[in-house]
Amino acid sequence: MILFVTGTDTGVGKTVVTAALAARATGSVAVVKPAQTGVTADEPGDLQEIERLTGRADLHEGIRLLDPLAPTTAGRRQGLALPSIEAHAKTIEDLAADHELVLVEGAGGLLVGLDEAGRNLADLAAHLASTDPDAADAGTSAASFAFVVVARAGLGTLNHAGLTVEALRRRNLPIAGLVIGSWPADPDLAEQCNLEDLPAITGVPVIGRIPAGAGELEPAEFRAGAATWFDRSWR
Repeated sequence: MILFVTGTDTGVGKTVVTAALAARATGSVAVVKPAQTGVTADEPGDLQEIERLTGRADLHEGIRLLDPLAPTTAGRRQGLALPSIEAHAKTIEDLAADHELVLVEGAGGLLVGLDEAGRNLADLAAHLASTDPDAADAGTSAASFAFVVVARAGLGTLNHAGLTVEALRRRNLPIAGLVIGSWPADPDLAEQCNLEDLPAITGVPVIGRIPAGAGELEPAEFRAGAATWFDRSWR
């Protein structure tokens, strides 16, 4: 199974959600980050944070870029050519052949460019579907991959989540569910209402809520908590 972890925006908690999915999984897990921006060669990036929280060490970073910008912009400013969608797809396909779960964390939102042609995470998933010999189109590949959409808890999330889900559906890309990336201990009225309204507006269930500050937990506490942060009926 391949799970693409995308967000309704930047800073919504994709890395912590990816870590939580890795921590709760059983069996072999690999994590792919096609593009990491905003870090130097020696600084820890998102994959290192996932390793710290989960102990998972099968980690694959496509390219690392200095500026905290979209990969296409950061690569252009740095004068570096980005790996192609085809190269990322080959990495993911190879990993999926001998891992029970491959997690692919995007950069920013769904439509942020990942390669020189400006193709994005949705294009990457569509390319994988098109090369699946058992699938005629992306709509028949739901058993092999799906998207997890990470959303904010508060005001604005209904529109952002709705747009992201609509973009995925227009491309016939399967969606496993929504995850709220940072759920407050004392949710306000908007946050409480959004929990009910998100599924109603998007048609996609909320399958998880990650407690605010979860990324600051000690690894053992994070791993224990991850088992409780998702709907028990989901996988």
